[in-house]
Amino acid sequence: MAGHFPMPPTWVIQSLHAGQVIPAHPLALTATRRLDECRQRALTRYYHAAGAGGVAVGVHTTQFAIREPQHGLLRPVLQLAAQTVAACDAATARRTVLIAGVCGATRQAVGEAQLARDLGYHAGLLSLGALRSATDEELFTHSRAVAAEIPLVGFYLQPAVGGRILSRTFWQRFAEIPNVVAIKIAPFNRYQTLDVVQAVAAAGRAGQIALYTGNDDNIVVDLLTEYAVSVAAGEVRLRIPGGLLGHWACWTRSAVELLQACRQSRHAATVPTNLLTIAAQVTDMNAALFDAANGFAGCIAGVHEVLRRQGLLAGTWCLDERETLSPGQAAELDRVSRAYPDLTDDVFVREHLEGWLS
Repeated sequence: MAGHFPMPPTWVIQSLHAGQVIPAHPLALTATRRLDECRQRALTRYYHAAGAGGVAVGVHTTQFAIREPQHGLLRPVLQLAAQTVAACDAATARRTVLIAGVCGATRQAVGEAQLARDLGYHAGLLSLGALRSATDEELFTHSRAVAAEIPLVGFYLQPAVGGRILSRTFWQRFAEIPNVVAIKIAPFNRYQTLDVVQAVAAAGRAGQIALYTGNDDNIVVDLLTEYAVSVAAGEVRLRIPGGLLGHWACWTRSAVELLQACRQSRHAATVPTNLLTIAAQVTDMNAALFDAANGFAGCIAGVHEVLRRQGLLAGTWCLDERETLSPGQAAELDRVSRAYPDLTDDVFVREHLEGWLS
């Protein structure tokens, strides 16, 4: 129906505004690059047990190639995650936000939104990377078409891994879509981050759209910052209460503890200096994890390598055989793991791994 925009349950909106750790869910494969259902399920159980308030599936970290016909993994991966989360929620009396990646041209994106909705997902994380030459008006029309099928989480993905530059004008119009419930800000760029914050304020949606950091290079500072934006009606203050991050696809238990520390600091008159120190340490860890030295070429393989070392994955295989660790990346992961053991969760994983794999 034209003009109809479905809304998620109230608890989903409340949960997003409260601030959650939302890992971008990886893809577990066998050595023959087939879906490893046992380990895929174990990953979801790990995130739930670690305290994540949501999971994002079918996103960049899950590998966009799951949509390719020769793999045909979009439905199976979305369905397996939804079923596993439902079982974990039922066993713990919790409610977890389910976010599905949605991408491609309008026909594909609408179809993916319908699939996610039918599988019980609460929102679609809308990637616009496939519409590289589209105008703001065309992007807006596309977004509204997808929003007619499922509530939206906007996604500013950095160009280095498949995103595109998006104007402040586009973000303001996007924020005016009634069922936009959140925006993941992940351009890895301070200026473009401010574009989104200012656009949401200008649209009058500051209290209605939850801003989430996807800036894996600046996680803690994003979580600590209160923005003051001047609009026609006066000053608007906004915060980024949580993160939807590839970095949080591993070391997730420590991410939950870190988010709690950042949340507690908001009641203090000043930001504790130890959190600023941790901010730099997390960025250093991310440089190794995401392979910043090589233009993020090994960003997915880096996450896989940490999960492999912990026993959650059997290997670092990706659907694209060219996606592997870069030279020197494993040594960098060794370095940061030794330097910042408190920001890892190896002990937590070791204590529960057998149960997750059962």
